[in-house]
Amino acid sequence: MPRQVDYEERRRQIAEAVRLLITRSGMEAVSLRDVAAEAHVSMGAVQRCFRTKDEMLLFALEDISRRVGDRAKARIEASDAPRSAATLLDRTLSALALVDPEDRAEAQVWGAFVAHAAVSDQLAAVLRETYGKLHDLLVWLIGYGQDTGELTPTADPATEARTLLALTEGLTAQVLVGHLTPESAQEALRRYGRGLLTRG
Repeated sequence: MPRQVDYEERRRQIAEAVRLLITRSGMEAVSLRDVAAEAHVSMGAVQRCFRTKDEMLLFALEDISRRVGDRAKARIEASDAPRSAATLLDRTLSALALVDPEDRAEAQVWGAFVAHAAVSDQLAAVLRETYGKLHDLLVWLIGYGQDTGELTPTADPATEARTLLALTEGLTAQVLVGHLTPESAQEALRRYGRGLLTRG
């Protein structure tokens, strides 16, 4: 008797196929037929999971966001001071910037989604919501650091969050095209982060 495939497992399998296709050939390579072939499933299986291509792309974007979040959590837990506000901010920014070699595939996919959002109102709306949540997270982290005395009390959390979000996004693109090395991008992040620390 054939094994029953879990619905969410199949959706994640298809999202992984989308990621691989974008990494290898760009967003233009993503069609329902090509995704089905990459995932080794039938067209019908893809269409049972996703009614439209846009719905499939949105789920793949959510899957990338989940991967980045999981990676940030793992980096925080692996640090010497996982409860430190400075550590939380540093590891979160490192994960968001997608500049480490292990992050390259996610960076390629994220860049493709951002570019595609310029011509997709639905995708643009999802990305705006995602950026909003990331901004709120950074505001909270900076405020937490100020409460613990680790980050300078003179910084405006909302302003710094906007700056950091723009910085991570810019570094992602510059590493992706080879303008910066992963090491120089990480140093730029650390240097800005050090400027937020309290002195003494």
